[in-house]
Amino acid sequence: MPSLQTYYKNLQFECGCDEAGRGCLAGPVFAAAVILDNNYPIAGLDDSKKLSAGRRALLRKEIEEKAYAWAVARIEVDDIDRHNILQASLMAMRQAIGALSVQPLSVIVDGNRSIPELSIPQSCHVNGDASFESIAAASILAKTHRDAWMERLHLQFPEYGWMQNKGYATEFHRKAIFTHGLTEHHRKSFSISMNFNGSTDGTS
Repeated sequence: MPSLQTYYKNLQFECGCDEAGRGCLAGPVFAAAVILDNNYPIAGLDDSKKLSAGRRALLRKEIEEKAYAWAVARIEVDDIDRHNILQASLMAMRQAIGALSVQPLSVIVDGNRSIPELSIPQSCHVNGDASFESIAAASILAKTHRDAWMERLHLQFPEYGWMQNKGYATEFHRKAIFTHGLTEHHRKSFSISMNFNGSTDGTS
């Protein structure tokens, strides 16, 4: 597989953007925006789903230390239910970009949906987190920040296994919902299947 690259090679302030938690039954959706610094390259960037938790943690620390600018935003469950998960994901990405300490000259987004109401030029790339460094970095920050959030929620609701499943629709999680009901952190607008013949393990 070729190494990841920048999209606009002549622009320093290219921002990559990605989200995490779109397919979950519980918890917020997170998004990150990252402007990498060409003077401080980061080795090993890749789609967060392809990395171990330990490797993601190390890369998160390096990204936050070396990136020219980075920001993470989250949209809570009430807004996910109010607007739907797609719109909430796009809102989170727009908020992350808006929270950057500098405005990027361009934005590259993972996926096939552009971010509404964004005045900065943008382009969308399916599987962009496996192709472009800044999107990969954003995917790592979004994933690690969301995982940490779900691990904290696990301390309040250990019966749902969020330390392990991070709110995704695993068989254990679905059975826990059947047994204990929904919490304030569950997405009420999601259709929760009680078919326990298999599990759905989302990782993004």
